[in-house]
Order: sequence, then structure tokens, then C-alpha cells
Amino acid sequence: MEKDLAIKVENVSKTFRIPHEKVTTLKGAFVSALKSHGYEEFKALDDVSFELKKGEFFGIIGRNGSGKSTLLKILAGIYQPDKGRVRVNGLISPFLELGIGFNDELSGRDNVFLNAAVLGLTHKQIDEKFDEIVDFSELRRFIDQKVKNYSSGMQVRLAFSVAIHANRDILLMDEVLAVGDSNFQSKCMEEFNKYKEQGKTVILVTHDIATVQRYCDRAMLLRNGRIEMIGDSEKVGNEYICQNVFDEEERMEKESEKKEKKKGLKEKRDKIAKIEKVEFRNKDGEVKNIFQSGEDIVARIHFAATEKIEKPVFGVAVHTQDDIHICGPNTRTSKFPVDFIEGSGFIDFMMPQNQFFTGTYKFTAALYGWECITPYDYHDRAYNFKVISSDENQNGLMRIESTWKKQATNN
Repeated sequence: MEKDLAIKVENVSKTFRIPHEKVTTLKGAFVSALKSHGYEEFKALDDVSFELKKGEFFGIIGRNGSGKSTLLKILAGIYQPDKGRVRVNGLISPFLELGIGFNDELSGRDNVFLNAAVLGLTHKQIDEKFDEIVDFSELRRFIDQKVKNYSSGMQVRLAFSVAIHANRDILLMDEVLAVGDSNFQSKCMEEFNKYKEQGKTVILVTHDIATVQRYCDRAMLLRNGRIEMIGDSEKVGNEYICQNVFDEEERMEKESEKKEKKKGLKEKRDKIAKIEKVEFRNKDGEVKNIFQSGEDIVARIHFAATEKIEKPVFGVAVHTQDDIHICGPNTRTSKFPVDFIEGSGFIDFMMPQNQFFTGTYKFTAALYGWECITPYDYHDRAYNFKVISSDENQNGLMRIESTWKKQATNN
């Protein structure tokens, strides 16, 4: 193995057997073993190969079930691959799951010694590093309290502090920083940079694409156990986002089709006028459900009227996924009178250069008479669209045009 390589993975595959039924007794296990189809096989990794140089900060991304955690556990020696081999040049400090190696009935102090000993530190080395570990975790007040009384964030702090001070050549991290607060995450990233400066290697598995693109030298995208892309972290992160957008589009389309079918079955009588469906489109007229912040959103409301209706009023509403009401205009209050409708047609509600932050939004469409008392049809939060925003300051629901002005003061 080349001296400048930290890890070399060659044609690694891993398959798990998933039982069809839960076995809780010895007899059940015996009967299950005799069945030819008592389980199904799940290929977590399929012919994965890559090399990692010493001192690299390497990100591994992918959707749930893509094989990320399985790969990390193989690198850590917890799992053995069915095929292929892994060569590691250096000692590994794995930080794979919250609370692994912790004893809930022991104090934080005892768990520091226990966890560090598992990582190979001697009692003398732990004594020398103990204060650094505790100070980094910011848990000195609680260090003699039992770990079972710690919050998940406190456990992450303590476990990470031990892992980072174990002084290993390679640090494996699996999505655990998501539990910590933003200040602690920033502190962890500073430690990662120190690792890089010392020529050590960090492998980070996460769903936080911004962190990967900002800190990682390279990244790898896994999908269904295979490598989809490996290389520049910015490009790999963008590919992952594009895949997610495509997958979400498909899911939302299927969901919308199911709702339409269900609604059709429930329809008990013909209405004089009804809303047939709502489609979301971009400014070019393309049907889509996922938009970038700043992109035009057009909600096309298709209607059908069996009789001529004078002065109809179309209304809409937008809610967050948590049912916070954002807006609810209609054609009457917007001073956009519709003279009449008859037969089939559509009306567009346009949100130019939308300023929503990242999230899924519920859309309501309604059709009233001019007095807006009893609706002809009312689809309450029946449709969804999603927005992806690149704005780093996503506090609140949406961006507003704003500026700052400092008033000069006299000394």
C-alpha cells in the first residue's frame, strides 16, 4: 500500500439478510431456518472501490439506505465485507453512533475513562488528557452525574470530546454532529481543521450538504450501495441535491395522483362548478413541484362549470408544513374581477420571484360566488409545492427585502 494513502477500499460488497418475520424462540429459529424463503437479501454495498490520501477531509453523502453507515462500519472493522478488501494505514477513532461504548449507570467521568480505554489509551494518557476532554465538552458541571440523565446533545459532546482527543490517525464520523448545537458544531469543525494540519484524515458521513461542500476536500455520493460520483465536494454535493429534487418530484407527483383518485371516488354528486386540479409551473410553463427560492411559481387552477356563473371569486391560501398561515388572497380582494366562467378553463395565481425559505408548503384553492359565503368548491391544503433556498440565514419563513442604516452618534 502506498505510503501517502490512509485507506484503500477494493471491490467491497456487503449483503444483509432481512427476515420476513420476527423470531423470539429457539423453536422459531429452527422452523425459520427450514423455510426456504424466510428472509430476503438486501445489498447494502455493491462493488465499492476508492482511495483516501492521508490528511484528506472526505465526505460521504447519500440518501437513507444508500450504504453510508455500512461502509463506515466496515472501515472501522465492525463489519466484515462479503467480497473485496479494505486496507487501513493508521489507527482509527470511530464515532459512529450516539452512546456507543457508554454505560448509562456510570458517571460522565467514569465513561470518559471507559470510552478512552476502548480506544486504546492507557490510564496515564487518560489522566493527562482528562481536563482537555472535559473542557472541550463544556460539561464540567455535570461530569459526575450519571450519563442516563444527559440529554442527547450532552452525550454527543462527551463522546466526541473523547474521540477527538484519542489522537488517532483517522477519525470516522457518522451523522452525530447533527445532534449538537451550532456553536458546538463550529468547534468540531475547528478541530477537524487541526486534524488536517497535522496530516490526519477525517471521514464524515452526513446529510448536511453545506458542511460537505464547505469543509471537505473531496466527497463521494452513494446510491443503492454503489458509487454514483466521487471527486470535488461542490460538484458531488450539487449532484446529490439534483437527485433529491428529481426523487421528490416523482414522489409528489405520485402523491398528487393518489389524492386525485381518492377525491374522485368520494365525489357523490356533480357540482355546478368545481376545481378539477391545481398544477404548479415555472415561468416557462413547465409543470414541477420543486422550485428554487427566487424562482417564479405559477399555480394553475383548473376549473369546470356546468352553468354560467357571474362574478366568481377564486381564492388561495399558502400554509407551512406546520400549518402556519402565510397568506390567503382572492381575486376580489386583489381587485382582479372575473366576469364569468362557463365550461372548462383555468386561472393562474402567480408568485413571481418567490422568497420562501427551504420547506414544503401546502396550497389551498377555492371557488366562491361574489359574496364569498358558500363555496362551489374548496380544496383545503390539498396540494404541495417545495422550495429549496441557498440563503444561509434561514430564520423565519421567508426572505424580505431589507437593509441596515447606522445612526451616527456624537462623542
